[in-house]
Amino acid sequence: MNLGRVSGILMILGGLLIFGFGALFALGQTAAGELNVGGAIVGLGLAAIPAAILAAIGVVLVTRSRQEQEEGEERAELRKILDMVASKGEVQIRELVLELGTSRKEVQGQVHSLVGMGLFSGYINWDEGTLYSSEASSIHELQRCKFCGGEVKFAGKGVLHCPYCGAEYFLS
Repeated sequence: MNLGRVSGILMILGGLLIFGFGALFALGQTAAGELNVGGAIVGLGLAAIPAAILAAIGVVLVTRSRQEQEEGEERAELRKILDMVASKGEVQIRELVLELGTSRKEVQGQVHSLVGMGLFSGYINWDEGTLYSSEASSIHELQRCKFCGGEVKFAGKGVLHCPYCGAEYFLS
């Protein structure tokens, strides 16, 4: 649990406590005959205002904390892909799928995200299932596919594609 989540839960509980004490006070005063029903309703309304504000802030903190945690997990997966490729030079896609506990399609999306962010340059042959690290300068000069010798074509921002064997080369 991180600080935002704990703070949010405490604020929600604080809001409930404020409203609870206000309700108990209003009911106690009404039962003792010192407060009529109209006064008790006004008292409950006044207790509800700070309670609702605290609870709303708490819900926002818990929600934001959950989003930050999910983003952190995604960044950790992307970092793991980069580390594996950098340390080994080439990585089988099935290794990434097993290591990350995701599907092949999700790994493909993560690789494309890394390319889009300009963090990865290399090439991948999806048919062979291998992700290769490569120096960006050698890829920028690439005219022919390293696998089949076919002419590579631009397939989008920072991506070269061989239409013959399906290999993709990523530029940074």
